[in-house]
Amino acid sequence: MRKHLQLMAFVAMSCAIVSCSDVNLDNNDAALNSLNKSARNSAKEDRQCASMDVLEENMKEDPSLKDKMDEVEKHTKEFEKKQKNSRVGATGTLVIPVVVNVIYNTAAQNISNAQIQSQIDVLNRDFSASNTDIGLVPSAFTSSVSNMEYQFTLSSVVRKQSNKTSWGTRDAMKSSKKGGIDPTTPTTKLNIWVCNIGGGILGYAQFPGGSSATDGVVISPQYFGNTGYVAAPFDKGRTATHEVGHWLNLRHIWGDASCGNDQVADTPTQQTANYGCPAFPKVTCSNGPNGDMFMNYMDYTDDACMYMFTAGQKVRSRAIFALGGARASFNP
Repeated sequence: MRKHLQLMAFVAMSCAIVSCSDVNLDNNDAALNSLNKSARNSAKEDRQCASMDVLEENMKEDPSLKDKMDEVEKHTKEFEKKQKNSRVGATGTLVIPVVVNVIYNTAAQNISNAQIQSQIDVLNRDFSASNTDIGLVPSAFTSSVSNMEYQFTLSSVVRKQSNKTSWGTRDAMKSSKKGGIDPTTPTTKLNIWVCNIGGGILGYAQFPGGSSATDGVVISPQYFGNTGYVAAPFDKGRTATHEVGHWLNLRHIWGDASCGNDQVADTPTQQTANYGCPAFPKVTCSNGPNGDMFMNYMDYTDDACMYMFTAGQKVRSRAIFALGGARASFNP
């Protein structure tokens, strides 16, 4: 009882930002997530992605963004319906040029070209289902595994030294006026900023529908790639896979709410984020016998324990590149 009261008191007094809260998360869910996160962090380091926090802040600053994202969602549902009716999946490899913007304060943060290339290689394996650990997917989910058919090519690397020790999540790293680096042709290239975000945050991404001036992904250097200046348990390049998934309009697999909806039909409903390396099956939200798809890249498990996307996630992501989609300009 004492521990219970102490935890409840912590929730009441805490004013910390929950890293991946949903814009529609109710107070009870927020308190539960905060309480659970406190207990987890006392034991080990957990994945922290700030994409939903950034989205919430952007919506507060620009109320019109909600309408834009509603349009993206409407277009996505129409695309999914057409794909289902035609019985033909979203096919054909789409090449995405990548610009890596490295902003460093220390020599270690000025990551090598080899480390950068290792991340490009990881993205290409993960998004083509050619990763060596794809065989670890439980047999219950193997039929859902999908080759997303994206090929990432390194277009250029831009480097800049800075006196700033951390950048936060307010997009300052994306602006030369604020000491960062402006994006390079963001309507046809995926920009990734590699800089120390701080606050234990591994990365964050901008969802389709936002401003092109801030479009892209941000990742702290020690979680980028799988060689060089990397830190376990997030040292296999899966932070970028997760964040690029957000850039492709994929949500967290638990829908950022208790037993929420990630808008993808072939990912089981699950109660909340999974951390570390859960044992299969982990049943929540009455999703037995197979339970959570915690090995999906859009969960919060450690790098070594996430290794698949689904066919539904592929179709959802491809909608933004279709005619009228938010990223249609990426098509040749």
